[in-house]
Amino acid sequence: MLVNADFHIHSCFSMATSKDMVIKNIAPKSKEKGLKLLGTGDALHPKWLEIIENSTTYTGDGIYSSEDTDFLLTCEVEGKNRIHHLILIPDIDIAREIAGKIPSNNISSDGRPKTVYGGVELLELAHDHDCLIGPAHAFTPWTGMYKSFNSIYDCYDAKPDFVELGLSADTFMADRVKELKDFVFLSNSDAHSFWPHRLGREFNQIELEDISFTSVRKAIKNRKVKANYGLVPDLGKYHMTACSKCHKLINPDTARKNKFKCLCGGSVKKGVDFRISEIADYSEAKHPDFRAEYVHLMPLSEIISSVHGKGVTTKFVQSIWQKLIDSFGDEINVLINAGVDEIKVIDSGVALAVEAFRDGSVGVVPGGGGKYGEIFFNKADNVTLDDF
Repeated sequence: MLVNADFHIHSCFSMATSKDMVIKNIAPKSKEKGLKLLGTGDALHPKWLEIIENSTTYTGDGIYSSEDTDFLLTCEVEGKNRIHHLILIPDIDIAREIAGKIPSNNISSDGRPKTVYGGVELLELAHDHDCLIGPAHAFTPWTGMYKSFNSIYDCYDAKPDFVELGLSADTFMADRVKELKDFVFLSNSDAHSFWPHRLGREFNQIELEDISFTSVRKAIKNRKVKANYGLVPDLGKYHMTACSKCHKLINPDTARKNKFKCLCGGSVKKGVDFRISEIADYSEAKHPDFRAEYVHLMPLSEIISSVHGKGVTTKFVQSIWQKLIDSFGDEINVLINAGVDEIKVIDSGVALAVEAFRDGSVGVVPGGGGKYGEIFFNKADNVTLDDF
């Protein structure tokens, strides 16, 4: 079976995360999004594990279910050198065992624990407990693995199970790095709220024998990720080299010459685009035969917001979003499968915007330095700018 899965989110116990990020809110929004399988996030936090136990039904083999949404235990750990690692965990007993072994001063206070362990120790601990592990948002300048290492093997000493691309990269960028040719790529949302423009903003279409941790592990090991869905990487807030204070995009050579200081006094953050160019072996991507298709999209409410110039969470935007969900079942179906003419019946501008993503004609003002990029749509002959 083909399943839409987002393995990386956070709970109400992570810093800078909505206090409403609990199962009773996440599950119904996951269903409206079109996600069948969701990582719990924060699976080393004792109170979050209690909420999972009390809010879900355990269906066996690592799966915890609520309102037609299935969850498996996942966590993000901040290790040595502030590098973030994503871990998929077989069940709650193992999660508690790992939590008791990992050296951390904040494991009970923050859903994303910090530890002195590096990639070597974390990989060994994960594999000793039949977990899967890989670098989270591998290329990002603050906490990505490649910000500190030129090779994934320098970080882990052995081969991790996957590479998470992050919002500022896609397979066309990552497959310029030769050493990644044997890795499965995951695209996940890293959501900090349950709004559908955050939850599942990136996700994987994965082929599973059934909904179970064993099947997920087998699918990742056997490269059964069939498609990655995610943002145009230019929209990522760390895609280009830019100042983290004024957000001005800056030529990387100029940034290096000025010791990564901006004229405004802010610090310049090296962009994912430039970092990949530093470690790339190829000028263009060389995809291995098993590589999943990468499909660029954008959360539906953000498309509606961009078309109409209204805030994402306004009643106006949410009413159009709800009409589309009511008509087509879930957001992913609207973005990928719904007929453009059918969407036009509800909103012609949104229909043309969805079509622009599908045919690749959407324009992007790149993001960088912590600021997301912006989109614009080509003007169609029969559409005025007022429609957008």
